Amino acid sequence: MIAELALNDAPLDNRLLQLCKAAADPLRLQILRVLSRDAFSVQELCQILDCRQSGMSHHLKILSQGGLITKRREGNSLFYRRRYQPEAPELAELQHNLLAAAEQLQLDEQQQQRWQQVVDERHERSRLFFADHASQFGEQQELMVGFAVYGHSGAELLANSQPKGGELAIEIGPGDGTFLGELSRRYQRVIALDNSAEMLNKAQQHGAEEGLSNIEFLLGDSRSEALHQAKADCVVANMVLHHLPSPADIFVDVSKMLRPGGLFCITELCPHDQNWAREACGDQWLGIDPDELTEWAAACSLENGPSVYLAQLNGFRVQVRQFKKPE
Repeated sequence: MIAELALNDAPLDNRLLQLCKAAADPLRLQILRVLSRDAFSVQELCQILDCRQSGMSHHLKILSQGGLITKRREGNSLFYRRRYQPEAPELAELQHNLLAAAEQLQLDEQQQQRWQQVVDERHERSRLFFADHASQFGEQQELMVGFAVYGHSGAELLANSQPKGGELAIEIGPGDGTFLGELSRRYQRVIALDNSAEMLNKAQQHGAEEGLSNIEFLLGDSRSEALHQAKADCVVANMVLHHLPSPADIFVDVSKMLRPGGLFCITELCPHDQNWAREACGDQWLGIDPDELTEWAAACSLENGPSVYLAQLNGFRVQVRQFKKPE
C-alpha cells in the first residue's frame, strides 16, 4: 500500500522510468503473459514459471511498483492480476500497448503444461465439491446469500432490458434450477449448462416438477462445442463466477455466444473476508471486485449496462450487473 501511494505521488518521469523498468526483463514479461486474463498466487506463478518464491516475489514487487499489476488477499494467500487502468493517464497508451504485446508472447511447452495443470487443479476442486455437496446446495447457499435475496432483482433487471424476452437464453451454473422458471416463461428456448452432473440433475428435477418443457440440460462448461453456434439473447450467471477457476475467461466465451444486442447478466458477491466460504461453499474467490467485471467485459467489447447493489446480509454484499454486446 505504501509503495502504491508513493507511485501515485511520483513525478511523471519517475512513473515512466518505473514502468519501463518493470517491462525490461524476460521473466517479468512472462509473468504479465500468465496474468493476461487471470489472477494467480505467488506459489502458482512459481509452479508455472519454475521460479523460486524469493525471486518471484522480487519480480512481482517491481511489476507492482511499475503500476502493471495489483494484488488482493484471498484468505491466507495473495493473488496478483494485471492492472487494467493506468495510474498515470499520460501513460495509458504505452501501458495498454505493452500489456497487449506481452499477451502475444508464447510460453514454452512445459510452461504451458504447468499453467494448464494449475487451472485443471482448480477445476477439479470445484467439480469434486459440487459432486459431494449437491444435496446440500440450498443450505450452503443460504449460509451466504439465498436466492430470495437477489433473484427478484435479477429477474426485474432482465425484464426491463428485454421486456419481450427472446428466442434463446442460456443459464450457466443454474444451481437447483430456481431461475430457470423465469427464463422458461420469457424465452422460446433455454439451455441450462453445468459442469457438475449432480447439480445438473438437481436442476433437471426442478424443471420437471415445474413442468418446464422448453429447457435443454447440457453437461459442460462455457467452452462446450454445443454452444459454438449459439446466438443467445441473454446469458445468465447467478452466483457462479466466484466458483470458477478463471472467471475472466467466461467473458470471452459468453461474448461469442451472444447475438448483437444480447445481454450478459451476472449476479455476484462483492469482495468479502469470509474465508470459511471456501470449505463450506466451494468458493474459489472471496467475491469479485465490480471494477474487475467491468474491465473483463470491456476487454471483450461488452458495454457496461444497468446495475443494482443490494444491502449487506451476513457480511455479504451482492452486485446484479448487465453487460451488452454492441448492436
